[in-house]
Amino acid sequence: MNELISKLLENEDISLSEWEMLISDESSDELLFSLSREKREAVYGRSVFLRGLVEFTSFCSNDCRYCGLRRSNRNAERYRLREDEILQTIEKGHEIGFRSFVLQGGEDPYFTTERMYRILKDIKNTFPDSALTLSIGELSEDSYRSLKEAGADRYLLRHETADSEHYRVLHPEPMSLENRMNCLYTLKKLGYQTGAGMMVGSPGSSFRTLAEDMIFISKLKPEMVGIGPFIPHHDTPFRAEKRGSVSLTLRLIALTRLLNPHIMLPSTTALGTADEEGQLKGLEAGANVIMPNLTPLYVRKKYLLYDNKKISGDEAAENLEILKSELGEAGYIPLLTRGDYIL
Repeated sequence: MNELISKLLENEDISLSEWEMLISDESSDELLFSLSREKREAVYGRSVFLRGLVEFTSFCSNDCRYCGLRRSNRNAERYRLREDEILQTIEKGHEIGFRSFVLQGGEDPYFTTERMYRILKDIKNTFPDSALTLSIGELSEDSYRSLKEAGADRYLLRHETADSEHYRVLHPEPMSLENRMNCLYTLKKLGYQTGAGMMVGSPGSSFRTLAEDMIFISKLKPEMVGIGPFIPHHDTPFRAEKRGSVSLTLRLIALTRLLNPHIMLPSTTALGTADEEGQLKGLEAGANVIMPNLTPLYVRKKYLLYDNKKISGDEAAENLEILKSELGEAGYIPLLTRGDYIL
C-alpha cells in the first residue's frame, strides 16, 4: 500500500484497480491524514476559509431519488427569497466580515438566467471585493457564460457519481451523467473555479464507483471538490437506506488532497450532521473550507436535502465567533477572505 501512496505523492497515474485498493484500505488512514495535512499546509498553511452560504430557493425541477427537495416530494416546504432579500442577506454577511459567498438552490425555473444575471450584477456592484460561487445545477453554455460575465467567480456542480449505471440508480430520466460531465467541462472552459464532488455510500455505491470518481477528478482537475456521506431523507425512495460511512468520507478527502495539494476541500455540513465532530475531523483529514449558513432563519429549516441536517450551531453564521474560537483552539486560522484557489 505504501507503494501506491508513493505513486500518488509523485503524481504518477493511478489505475482504477489501484484507486479501489487505496479507497478500501482502512489501515493507512492515519498516514493518509498526516500526509494530507502536510500537503495542505505547504500550500495554504493552517488557514480555513469561511464562505457564507445562502440557500435562496428550495424549489427544484429535478427528481433525484436521494434529495429531500426532489420535485415529487409533496411534503417539502418550498420557499424563494426575493431579490432584495438575497442582497440583504449578502449585506449582513459582508457587515460581519465575509468576502466569499455561495448562492445555492434547487434547479428552479423561476430564477432564469436573466434574473440571476441581475442578482449577480447587483451583488458585485455593491460588494466588488467579494467572491461569488453559484450552485444552481445544469445550465446551457450560454447561461454559464452570461453568469460569468455578471460576476460569478466559481461554480459548484457535484457530479455525485462518475459511474453511468450508478448515476441511473440515483437520477431518473431525463438527467444524464454525460450532460453533467459536459457541464463541468464547460465551466472549466469558461474560466470558472469549478467544483465537482460526490456522495459517499449512496445506494448502489461501491469502492469501484468511488474509484471511478477519483479517475474523473484526476481528468477534470477541478479547483474544488465537495465530498460528504449519503444521509437518507424520509420523503425519498431511499428513506430506508443506510447512511454513508464517515471514516470512508474522511479517507476520500485525504486522497483528494494528495491528488491535488492545491484543491479547495469543504468540510461539509453533511459530515457535521453524520458525526458531531465531523467537520473538525474533515479538517484533520485535509479539508480547508467551511460554509457557515447565512440563510435567513425563518426559511433555513425548509432547505432539507437529508434528515437531521444541521441548521444551527457552530457552523451557522450567528455562531461565527464560536466557530472561529473553536478553530483557533484546534490550531487553525479562520479566514473570511475571498479564499481563491492557489495555482
